[in-house]
Amino acid sequence: MKFNKTLLATGVLTVSMFATGAHAAVSAADAAKLGDTLTPIGAEMAGNGNEIPAWDGGLQTIPAGYKNDGIYLDPFADEEPLFIINQGNVNEHAERLSPGQIAMINKYPDYVIPVYPTHRTSAYPDNIEQETVANATSVELVQGGNGLANYQNATPFPVPQNGLEVIWNHITRYRGGSVQRNVAQVTPQENGAYSPVKFQDELTWRASLTDYDPNEDANVLFYFKQAITAPARLAGNVLLVHETIDQVSEPRRAWLYNAGQRRVRRAPQVAYDGPGTASDGMRTSDNFDMYNGAPDRYDWELVGKKEMYIPYNSYRLVDRSLSYDDLVKPGHINQDYTRYELHRVWHVRATLKSGQRHIYAQRDLYIDEDTWQASVIDHYDGRGELWRVAEAHNMYFYDRDVPWYAIETLYDLLSGRYLANGLTNEESNPYQFGVDRASRDYTPAALRRAGTR
Repeated sequence: MKFNKTLLATGVLTVSMFATGAHAAVSAADAAKLGDTLTPIGAEMAGNGNEIPAWDGGLQTIPAGYKNDGIYLDPFADEEPLFIINQGNVNEHAERLSPGQIAMINKYPDYVIPVYPTHRTSAYPDNIEQETVANATSVELVQGGNGLANYQNATPFPVPQNGLEVIWNHITRYRGGSVQRNVAQVTPQENGAYSPVKFQDELTWRASLTDYDPNEDANVLFYFKQAITAPARLAGNVLLVHETIDQVSEPRRAWLYNAGQRRVRRAPQVAYDGPGTASDGMRTSDNFDMYNGAPDRYDWELVGKKEMYIPYNSYRLVDRSLSYDDLVKPGHINQDYTRYELHRVWHVRATLKSGQRHIYAQRDLYIDEDTWQASVIDHYDGRGELWRVAEAHNMYFYDRDVPWYAIETLYDLLSGRYLANGLTNEESNPYQFGVDRASRDYTPAALRRAGTR
């Protein structure tokens, strides 16, 4: 069965029928829109006439005083909110919010959404833009939609035809090639009490390895290593992941090094709704990075495109003058330090397939058109009740042309608890891009070397 090549903004395209074979890439005529009416990675170039500006190449000026040290300064520090959405006016703005955002506002009087002027800051390196254009006419979905053929190291579907292609754009989006970061994760109790868990993360795309061989590990998208550095009871434990492109024919390869046992073992539970690392049950493995992993357990619908208030240009959340105590509050992070802007998002709905198992029966994902980053995700339980609300506080790493997250949050509406991951305010050397890593750094044997107390 073929899909209609014309995507209507209000249409719904369901992806559940890639039984065999490949799904064709777009035509040369559609690809020619990139760099013309579409940005090089597929967003609408034009604005909406008043609130969303046209894309003009991304942030034009790096803030004065930035020292190229991974301590990012706010280019918009002098701006004030245009208005603040709260319990008193939420109904006026409901069309531009997700049901989960509305539920958070209604649950917590101090959960507010400060809306600022929109800035389309994101851009990409030239080679990523060029490879994206090439992908448009060559990349295909294969293996039931759970793998990619002819993929290069960039956005695979800049002119998406269905929901699954949008999800692949999120999964494969550019995050700097090779990066190391030192971050903290918190899972506060209802009263706000918390103990941070600290990680040193490494993320290296296969093509960014110093000994890259296009014929080696061809089904690997990237390598990920996560070492816990604090607290002492967990320090030294290390997770290693080889993220495969087709995770159905070749499941994600994962290993854990337990510092107490001095033992490396396979970790098949690091997938789907397996427990997230040191998350106190507050997230699943596939909640990390908002959504990750094999898409085979869900049917995916492309509901359409909409304008929505999403966290954006969230530089205040990495301000070094703030402590974790300033940010971590009961029920949710301190919304006084957040920033939301009006952007266009792709709305994709994931519905659990018959016969499949997952604690989330439905997920509604709102994915920013300029970055392909999932920015808000509403999660529903098996009864169809709204359960958890995820928000990614986007920011642009302007010295590296990398759109990514300042922090991710995942709020549990039932328990009143939440998880926030990616905090850097109290960490030294929070981000290092362009780190040299070879394939030997991502072998199970390397875990013992990384796992020291």
